[in-house]
Amino acid sequence: MAKRYDKSYFDRWYRGGGIGGARRLARKVALAVATAEYHLERPLRTVLDIGAGEAAWRAPLLKLRPGVQYLGFDASEYAVGRYGRSRNLHLARFADFALLRPCPPADLLVCSDVLHYLPARELDKGLPGLAELCGSVAFLETFTREDSTEGDDDEFHPRPAAFYRKRFESLGFTQLGSHCWLSPARRDTPTSLEVP
Repeated sequence: MAKRYDKSYFDRWYRGGGIGGARRLARKVALAVATAEYHLERPLRTVLDIGAGEAAWRAPLLKLRPGVQYLGFDASEYAVGRYGRSRNLHLARFADFALLRPCPPADLLVCSDVLHYLPARELDKGLPGLAELCGSVAFLETFTREDSTEGDDDEFHPRPAAFYRKRFESLGFTQLGSHCWLSPARRDTPTSLEVP
């Protein structure tokens, strides 16, 4: 039976504390916003969230930056049907980003807790689109074989960290740490000690 990202899935993993709860999410959002703004040298204007689920990042983003333009995509028909209009959430599978270019490159691209659930073929098909759609920083929260993880392990692919690092770097992303990657468009801008 195929995994379903329906109401019961989101109830189980994201409500009532969920995986880390609202405070942990707020810290991740603040980290990503601060990192993007540091490299942009201006306030954040646009966020593209791929694999957004119910668009959980939207509220904490708007709390930090009330004027930010948020655009989210997810493959969950439930999430898009329930929150599409109110949270600017649209239906798309990850592989659709091989061709889908819904906006100019975003100041912050978010793909949080998604990549390790994708088959390698779908991952490789969509990743180049993420590189093109990221104007400053991408928050690519991904867990690997080397990590001690807690949460949903259904269809989790325990790949080595090198698997992801190789793919991100081959597209021109530069690792900044804490799941943040500098856009290929900005790879020549950091100073020597800002990147590993």
